Amino acid sequence: MAAKILVIEGKRAERSSFVGGLTKKSYQVVSVPSGNAASTRLTKEVFDLIIVDADSMRTSGKRICQSLRTKIDLPIILIIGPDIKNQEDFEADVVLVLPFTLQKLLNRIKMLLPVKPSNELIKAGPLELDLAQRWVQIGDKHVGLTPRLVRLMQALMEHPGEVFEREDLFKFVWETEYTGDTRTLDVHVSWLRQAIEEDPRHPDYIKTVRGVGYRLDLSKK
Repeated sequence: MAAKILVIEGKRAERSSFVGGLTKKSYQVVSVPSGNAASTRLTKEVFDLIIVDADSMRTSGKRICQSLRTKIDLPIILIIGPDIKNQEDFEADVVLVLPFTLQKLLNRIKMLLPVKPSNELIKAGPLELDLAQRWVQIGDKHVGLTPRLVRLMQALMEHPGEVFEREDLFKFVWETEYTGDTRTLDVHVSWLRQAIEEDPRHPDYIKTVRGVGYRLDLSKK
């Protein structure tokens, strides 16, 4: 289900609202005209994030953000005009100063929204891999992966402790029978180690089996 965003905005005519752009990106968007209206809405519905478009209301947004912080624990993005100063005290997680693009706003939203695991989640020891959303997590480390790195991580996590010959691992990751040059596999293993290992040069999890291939070692405590 798409994230639900509460947008607090006025009717300033000089520029267009961000609501249309957010809706086109499949977010559920509810727009209210004031901080009081937002407080009322928050008692009736559950939201994932709040956007305070202070510039559209010709205010700094400071009081609205402070009021919201006393009522809810949600990420807040504050949009202000270039003439507003002293942004440190605004009680917002992110402050965006106009002008900026819709893409910049979308990027900030993605950073603040909680990661919702899909049904395609693989767990092995301290490792979690989401096949659909393409991320791996170990402890506090949460890293996005390319499709091939996901395939590589999947193979290792589905068979922990098992030694994979380089050719077999290459066939699975690249989905091919051609194994003429497996050096690119070593490069991808190196990238994967950078993603999950504390010290990629001395890996705890992805071990090299000299002359054979690789295996996932979960014996670390």
